[in-house]
Amino acid sequence: MISFDTIREAHDRVRPYIHRTAVLTNQTINDRVGAELFFKCENFQKIGAFKARGGLNAVLQVVQNKEGNAITTHSSGNHAQAVAFAARQVGLPAYIVMPRTAPQVKKDAVHGYGAEIIECEPTLEAREAGVREVMERTGAVLVHPFDDDRVIAGQATAAKELIEDAGTSVPFDIIMAPVGGGGLLSGTALTTHYLSPKTRVIAGEPEGAADAVLSFQSGRVEKAPYINTIADGLMTTLSERTLAIIQSHVMDILTVSDAEIIAAMRLVWERMKIVIEPSSAVPLAAVLNYKEQFAGQKIGIIITGGNVDLGKLPF
Repeated sequence: MISFDTIREAHDRVRPYIHRTAVLTNQTINDRVGAELFFKCENFQKIGAFKARGGLNAVLQVVQNKEGNAITTHSSGNHAQAVAFAARQVGLPAYIVMPRTAPQVKKDAVHGYGAEIIECEPTLEAREAGVREVMERTGAVLVHPFDDDRVIAGQATAAKELIEDAGTSVPFDIIMAPVGGGGLLSGTALTTHYLSPKTRVIAGEPEGAADAVLSFQSGRVEKAPYINTIADGLMTTLSERTLAIIQSHVMDILTVSDAEIIAAMRLVWERMKIVIEPSSAVPLAAVLNYKEQFAGQKIGIIITGGNVDLGKLPF
């Protein structure tokens, strides 16, 4: 189990490289859901997403421990950018395996950080095969998108800041994050367990990539029945590591449709005047869709990123 000391050390390690992002509120959205919402805006983070935290924490430790002279990973976008960004900070080459269907805006950003992209088919098997080939060819060290304690501890720092900045005088009733591979959700759940143990953690997941809810219910890693969602950052499957943490410290996982995700995303764009990507809108979509479960409560929501292709907006 990742201790709070590990999370605190991760925060100290990455702090010089990241933003302490704003926590925003919006009265119109509060009125609509009948609750008090606090949005931790990681769309304002370096590389435009919370994953800068986990990528940096892992890569900085690779250098500290002299594990290798290059970095590799697989990702549909935000973790790819995080690892490319982190590798550039420490002067190491990065080799990023990305599905050919990944948004072009995210591929362009990875190139911009100086990393080499190796495209693959949009399946987990293809991603993992691509990474194995890179490791054999280059000797690069793998920084997994979520199945890595260093990455989870880094992601945990977002909830740490959220609780410190908005959840101390009156604790949160609920903290929410979306779930894909479970790195952010695991880190969020651990931080909340340590800093605000009476606060419940609830995840949002797209119906079109609903593996985590099945895994949560069965107690073993399951695959989604089908993959078809606008939330491209949430298409991965949990690992045994993240599932164990989620089962121990997460209360529920709520699924939402793409139509509900788009409606929540548009609401944030229109009312909060900030750019968020579809995956970021999933927790708010869950609050809007299950209002009775959230009415009258103080809720923290991690907005995970803002790396959306503006030429392909769904509204």
